[in-house]
Amino acid sequence: MHPPRRRRTARRLWTAVLAALALPLTMLSTGSTPAQAAAVQCSVDYKTNDWGSGFTADLTITNRGTDVIDGWTLTYGYAGNQRLSNGWNGTWSQSGQTVTVKDAGYNGRIPAGAAVTTGAQFTYSGSNAAPTNFAINGTSCTGAHQPPITVLTSPAAGAVYSQGDAVPLAATAAAADGATIGKVEFYDDTTLLGTDTTAPYSLSVSGLTVGSHSLLAKAYDSLGASADSTPVGITVASGPAVVAAPTQLPVQQGKTATYDVKLSTQPSANVTVTTARTSGNPGLSVTGGASLTFTSSNWTTAQKVTITAAASGTGSATFESTATGHAKASVTATQIAATKAYDARFLELYGKITNPANGYFSPEGIPYHSVETLIVEAPDHGHETTSEAYSYLLWLQAMYGKVTGDWSKFNGAWEIMEKYMIPTHADQPTNSFYNASKPATYAPELDTPNEYPAKLDTAVSVGPDPIAAELKSAYGTDDVYGMHWLQDVDNVYGYGNSPGKCEAGPADTGPSYINTFQRGAQESVWETVPQPTCDQFKYGGKNGYLDLFTGDASYAKQWKFTNAPDADARAVQAAYWADKWADAQGKGGDISATVAKAAKMGDYLRYAMYDKYFKKVGNCVGPSTCPAGTGKDASHYLLSWYYAWGGATDTSAGWAWRIGSSHTHGGYQNPMAAYALASYADLKPKSATGQADWAKSLQRQVEFYRWLQSSEGAIAGGATNSWAGRYATPPTGTSTFYGMYYDQQPVYHDPPSNQWFGFQAWSMERVAEYYQQTGNASAKAVLDKWVDWALSETTVNPDGTYRIPSTLQWSGQPDTWNASSPGANNGLHVTVADYTDDVGVAAAYAKTLTYYADRSGDTQAASTAKALLDGMWDNHQDALGIAVPENRADYNRFDDAIYVPSGWTGTMPNGDAISSSSTFDSIRSFYEDDPAWSKIEAYLAGGAVPSFTYHRFWAQADIALAMGSYAELLE
Repeated sequence: MHPPRRRRTARRLWTAVLAALALPLTMLSTGSTPAQAAAVQCSVDYKTNDWGSGFTADLTITNRGTDVIDGWTLTYGYAGNQRLSNGWNGTWSQSGQTVTVKDAGYNGRIPAGAAVTTGAQFTYSGSNAAPTNFAINGTSCTGAHQPPITVLTSPAAGAVYSQGDAVPLAATAAAADGATIGKVEFYDDTTLLGTDTTAPYSLSVSGLTVGSHSLLAKAYDSLGASADSTPVGITVASGPAVVAAPTQLPVQQGKTATYDVKLSTQPSANVTVTTARTSGNPGLSVTGGASLTFTSSNWTTAQKVTITAAASGTGSATFESTATGHAKASVTATQIAATKAYDARFLELYGKITNPANGYFSPEGIPYHSVETLIVEAPDHGHETTSEAYSYLLWLQAMYGKVTGDWSKFNGAWEIMEKYMIPTHADQPTNSFYNASKPATYAPELDTPNEYPAKLDTAVSVGPDPIAAELKSAYGTDDVYGMHWLQDVDNVYGYGNSPGKCEAGPADTGPSYINTFQRGAQESVWETVPQPTCDQFKYGGKNGYLDLFTGDASYAKQWKFTNAPDADARAVQAAYWADKWADAQGKGGDISATVAKAAKMGDYLRYAMYDKYFKKVGNCVGPSTCPAGTGKDASHYLLSWYYAWGGATDTSAGWAWRIGSSHTHGGYQNPMAAYALASYADLKPKSATGQADWAKSLQRQVEFYRWLQSSEGAIAGGATNSWAGRYATPPTGTSTFYGMYYDQQPVYHDPPSNQWFGFQAWSMERVAEYYQQTGNASAKAVLDKWVDWALSETTVNPDGTYRIPSTLQWSGQPDTWNASSPGANNGLHVTVADYTDDVGVAAAYAKTLTYYADRSGDTQAASTAKALLDGMWDNHQDALGIAVPENRADYNRFDDAIYVPSGWTGTMPNGDAISSSSTFDSIRSFYEDDPAWSKIEAYLAGGAVPSFTYHRFWAQADIALAMGSYAELLE
């Protein structure tokens, strides 16, 4: 801990905020599996999806040598009649039984210790033995040793135990390649419970605390490989309890459905469990199992309660199963239309997501980024969360209200978000000192992290903030009503920046506001130095973390927050649908207060429409020569990458600042939210010009898509009003959109920000919703071309497995925008570099096709949406949701150096040293206690690329939403 430095009162200090906010939260930090290397020592991992008459093969080539492989050709042979159909991530050919794959150029360089992936589709008949004779550039490759297979067989997912009762853990483990199992460890989340070295592997645990627990087993083999099981969620009750599963039960009209009932602990005498409807839809009733008897011998054997639905009507009801001396169990049964199988899927997946034992939520009810803790993408830990996750929770609960008629959960989701992710007045205490005529002090964005800190420059003019006064007038406060983007939910780092607190420290148990990205477009998640949003100089160096980012003579303690506009816009989007669906049920009044808060959030979201320093938009070159704006001429009317605000913690020397962002990305636009805020009465902003601004933004966003649409149909990157983040001069001939310069990869470059197909699916889904609601011809024109392109790049196999685009490559640029006569963009092109079966992206893509097909009548879009939903439902379900394995070659970057200036020293809250020799892992030593850490250790030591099956909250929510949307529109 370091003593505070003197305050600055003569002029305001602000931290240079985000040249590169959050990466898209699902995108792997280096895109698809990165390259690996070559003095030619190599291994090839070979995996297939086989449907009997054909298969897809996915191959990972790993460089096991110390030299770079600069250009590769893979050869191998089949023993049967396998015939090549098509391939990706390389040039594929076949002669007889020999297959040859030449690198695709962009993936030809494989550094030492890295990997690349390639794949293809084949037909065959008869047997389909895997090949073993792989070679790279003529040198034979060994197959990588496969890790053991580990399955936690006990307890059962969703089981409930009473406090003090023994929880029986058991696992099976099987080694590969002639290895043997050495031991199996059992974990509760990241806490080691115990170890067994002999089969059958088991452990009895009696000390688990009351609440939800995520249990897993981890096996180690004799060759040094290890693997953990899929987590199993259980609940420990404070005493004896009735246990019911599932807790969400769809019942189709005129039909019956059942749920299981048992006891959590062995009774000493017979126990009678009675079940009755306690509230809700009278069209649902108990018709079997209303009274069940459990004995000391059959208490763990589930008995059935039968619920019957009337022939007409919809809506939910609560059924309670009770017994004397036991905590009751509640089940929500929902009557759905007889034809709505996809609503039933929505409720089934919703039940898995919201089951506390499955690990998607913190004790406070906050959605984690993922169930798994070891995951690095934009959040650098699975039990962080983002404003994106909160917005998906709102959307999920809106759909739940549509299906069940219960709107309390939607209101509750907004309350949780407001409590934990929108900074309170105590978190932003000095906004009253904000001077709208000089919103902030300029600091340039620099190209690489090692060029930071960036010096503040008071000589550069900034424009006035034209909306601050009207927002204060409308809402009676100086505080900003928007979400911060990143939160350390379990306070793993230990800053303790809980809502209303400033650096409370590691002992604080509440969620903590944090930030990461701060140093230019090249700073990937692997190069970040996490820092608290309220910097009291308690951790870090002598000036906290501030002097890593901005250069100045002295520093003041300060607070600072950053908003991810796509998340706030998604919250507005969710509120629009909630209001439409609730109104259709005659329940609009149930959520009217929450919808009004969404309108308020949308009003403040206009800060994302402004140039970072409120400079005039259009042909803005030179920090000193680009003129300051005079009001709305500083607005580009698009959703930029962020807006941010901050100020002093010392109210006696108060100052505050606000900035927009000059960088706009096609993937962040949301014309559905703009339409709602511009045209939907219940979401009309209170401010004087909010509605008009959103009306103009709606038009501008649709034009933006048209401008960015490639010759093939995909949407290119975006535009900037500040080239290189410092109003530099762009290359001669750079095309423009209302004077903003085309940028193929706006905001961040590692990986390129528009290579991820997920941005296409997310963004076009919003366009499709807007088109479905309004029939807008311009939106339809963009969608017609985009859908044709996306469908042409989509494969659905006979067994229901699928391949959709993953990594995109771009060339050329759009024509300079002419609103009256748009160009054809014949020089702007996209190619698909590789393909994926990612379930979250596939769900967003299916939603796009669903909304588009509903309005346009496109039968291929409708059938492909159904095929994607059916494929993931039939092939990729597990106890926690729907997920697929992912090879994470980018995890070789755990050892990446992070730039810290020479001589700068400090400490993280847990004591990890920060210095010029720090790495990503060295300032995050908590990862080494994670049960999955041994996979990373083995990989860093030259082992196989690690595979993980992640359950991201946003992806599970999007899959459920896609099921509900299909049920509403196409079923």
